[in-house]
Amino acid sequence: MNRFARALFNYFIKGMLVVVPLGVAIFLIIWAVAKLDSALNLSDVLWVNPKTGKGIYVPGLGILTVLTLIMVAGVLVTNVITDPIKHWFARWLNHIPLFKFLYSSIKDFTEAFVGEEKKFNEPVLVEVGTSGVKKIGFLTRKDMGAIGLPGEVAVYFPYSYSFAGQVVIVPASKVKHIDKSAADVMKFVISGGVTELD
Repeated sequence: MNRFARALFNYFIKGMLVVVPLGVAIFLIIWAVAKLDSALNLSDVLWVNPKTGKGIYVPGLGILTVLTLIMVAGVLVTNVITDPIKHWFARWLNHIPLFKFLYSSIKDFTEAFVGEEKKFNEPVLVEVGTSGVKKIGFLTRKDMGAIGLPGEVAVYFPYSYSFAGQVVIVPASKVKHIDKSAADVMKFVISGGVTELD
């Protein structure tokens, strides 16, 4: 009986290792999509039931609206809007103090992941202090001479189980490149070192 209980417990643990991460990932995706759709869905404002006078909610319309807007913006920026218009728009945005800060920060962060010049594509290993401790990060600037630190580089260290992180300026001699893909290294760091580095 004791062997049977141990076998059942072993099956339960192995099942949990499959079901829990899958379930949590699916739940988080569904929750994020539902929240986004709910926040951006204007169907209950645009369409009102004439009998009850209440808005008609159409699930998925908020997400569809955002996807359509992004596609239209992509087509316009690629084919219609010229560089002078882009520069004028950027200058105009720079006159709005708080919006300028938020817009430029979010734009730079987004471009770092999906833009033409991806920033987090050079994983590195950095020796920290004299104790031999090493941290994994991503090289974001190869020269800090602009702020009076020649021979130093900027490295972004993401936190585990988070998309937050910190930028640290270190001597270039303390940085060693990692011969792995940036995506694999980012997964490794964010997972707290649990994900395998093939």
